[in-house]
Amino acid sequence: FQALSTSLAATVGTGNITGVAAAITVGGAGAVFWMWVAAFFGMITKFSENVLGIYYRRKNSDGEWSGGAMYYLKYGLEKKRFFKYLAKPLSIAFSLFCVLASFGIGNMLQCNNITSTAVSAFSLSGINVFGVYLSPEFILGILLAVLVAIPILGGVKKVGAVAEKIVPFMAVFYILGCLYIFITHISSAGSVFRLIFQGAFGFDSVCGGSIGILISRTVTTGIKRGVFSNEAGLASSVSVNVSSDVKEPVKQGMFGIFEVFTDTIVICTLTALVILCSGTTIEYGAAAGAELTISGFTSVYGSWVSIFTAIAMCCFAFSTILGWGLYGARCIEFLFSEKVIKPFMVAYSLVAILGATANLGLMWSIAETFNGLMAIPNLIALFLLSGTVVRLTKEYFATEGAK
Repeated sequence: FQALSTSLAATVGTGNITGVAAAITVGGAGAVFWMWVAAFFGMITKFSENVLGIYYRRKNSDGEWSGGAMYYLKYGLEKKRFFKYLAKPLSIAFSLFCVLASFGIGNMLQCNNITSTAVSAFSLSGINVFGVYLSPEFILGILLAVLVAIPILGGVKKVGAVAEKIVPFMAVFYILGCLYIFITHISSAGSVFRLIFQGAFGFDSVCGGSIGILISRTVTTGIKRGVFSNEAGLASSVSVNVSSDVKEPVKQGMFGIFEVFTDTIVICTLTALVILCSGTTIEYGAAAGAELTISGFTSVYGSWVSIFTAIAMCCFAFSTILGWGLYGARCIEFLFSEKVIKPFMVAYSLVAILGATANLGLMWSIAETFNGLMAIPNLIALFLLSGTVVRLTKEYFATEGAK
């Protein structure tokens, strides 16, 4: 359960609040449909990632399980006659991209969203220290660096203990808040879902442009934001799932399906319904983030709920930071050794300050770039090792059926 909570902690993040709002404003309501499509295929890829992760994991010198895409890239592909020469370079490439992505999508983008949300919700201002002005973002960045360092330097079990307390609590409260808005606006549900399906295939011109351009923008935005949210195809959460005590690879694969379903089909959909059902104003074509989702909540509950939404946003983002810190640590361990993990964790904590003060648009560009780079070697491995996944799955269900 701690392994699932930690992987959900990293998966359920700003993509569920900020990412959905950005998808709707850029790609229209139809982008939600393509997020569902990305999630459908994402359940398949995440299942396969977890199965291969458990099957090819190894014990490190501390007696703990280590694994991830870099392990099944190395130990899986080296057994393939025509692809064994790709095993080492692809495993190294994935590890390097994952470390860089942990700083981008896992840390800086999350910190940026935390600080911008907190400054907006609580009307924070900077202070002068010995004649030097310190912005609220910089102050919050220092605080975040400390808060990240405390659990993350304790290792996977410490982060798991924190995650299993934060994730279920914040997810349940956020889901209940969304459900109330949907139920009280149930009369508009039909028109909202019609808007989503019409927009998915270019029959809604709210975003402007020709049908072809609109469909392309809607599909691209929906899939990008869907993958950003559930991280299926990136093999990011495999590094944590392999620490599970589960012996059957397929069992942990099932958790991967649940992870994507919870993240995108449940939480992202509820966020979209809050925005589309609440009657809040949507400026299509304009850049939007958490403020649009918060606006949906405040239009129903009142201004006081903006504090709750801001806190939920910060909890989502903070848990993501912790999860991605472990992902990066596993890849650093693979590239070098366990001795480099502590220095990496210190650097990872300090990067929070940079993320808190940087430009949001730049953070999104960095995150999406490394998302794509991580996916390339991983998807190659999933394709070439798909036979192993099928074999293990058939063996598992044959054994379960015989019981």
